[in-house]
Amino acid sequence: MRNLVIATRESRLALWQAEHVKALLEQAGHGVSLLGMTTRGDQILDRTLSKVGGKGLFVKELETALEEGRADLAVHSLKDVPMDLPEGFALACVMEREDPRDALVSPKYATLAELPQGALVGTSSLRRVVLLRALRPDLKIEPLRGNLDTRLRKLDEGQYDAIVLAAAGLKRLGLSQRIRQTFEPAQMLPSAGQGALAIEVRSARADLMELLAPLADQRTWMAVAAERAVSRAMGGSCSMPLAAHASFSGEYLQLSAAWGDPDAGGPLVRAMDAAAVADLEQAAALGTGVAAQLRASGAR
Repeated sequence: MRNLVIATRESRLALWQAEHVKALLEQAGHGVSLLGMTTRGDQILDRTLSKVGGKGLFVKELETALEEGRADLAVHSLKDVPMDLPEGFALACVMEREDPRDALVSPKYATLAELPQGALVGTSSLRRVVLLRALRPDLKIEPLRGNLDTRLRKLDEGQYDAIVLAAAGLKRLGLSQRIRQTFEPAQMLPSAGQGALAIEVRSARADLMELLAPLADQRTWMAVAAERAVSRAMGGSCSMPLAAHASFSGEYLQLSAAWGDPDAGGPLVRAMDAAAVADLEQAAALGTGVAAQLRASGAR
């Protein structure tokens, strides 16, 4: 096969992810180069994603590069990938998951409980907003946009008392020492797909599907398929204050989800279920069922 070209965003974390896939493909004997790109999601930093078009803003330019033949594959953080891909595109594989949990980062405070009343916490996620409010309704929560390094810089400049980030990104960049507290899923459910990397290709590229298949981790793929099915059934956008997390216990996939109203506040709506799953279709069916539980309990 000719040299493979990976389309990637140019943030430090996105480049780490692309370099990780590049190294694995090179170990398998393929020539690989990177095509760095800036997306609309990287450019618009003064508004929350839910107000400017959603997570698709991080992948559109990369998909255009695939469509035009300038790149063969694109590497994404799965939580940034819309629930339904445009016609002609497909996920070739989902790779083994890094830590899916959320992490508290603060120069002063070791835990969320230590934050004083009225402390300012930064996050760009409506999911994290409703979950943080459920844990600490006395905190002041403000939007925080930008790549991981930008968010850490704003924290270090004193613009926030603490920020909440995905643990996976910090660990991949060797910044585990910045983590003061890691939230267990029972405290703060992660976003669908958080911590997992996905590789997107044109759906007609059967050659790439076959080539990339060895990079897939089937258990991770089934877990995130269940999580994304919850999100898809609930509307599937980043304006949805929704959490979903699945993990295996033996052959059983256990799935939990939570929804909260970012405007009215109030208690979270929660749902959970488990099933023995052997493929992506069964995993997605589990997610659809949990979404139905959420709706029946008042989520919208």
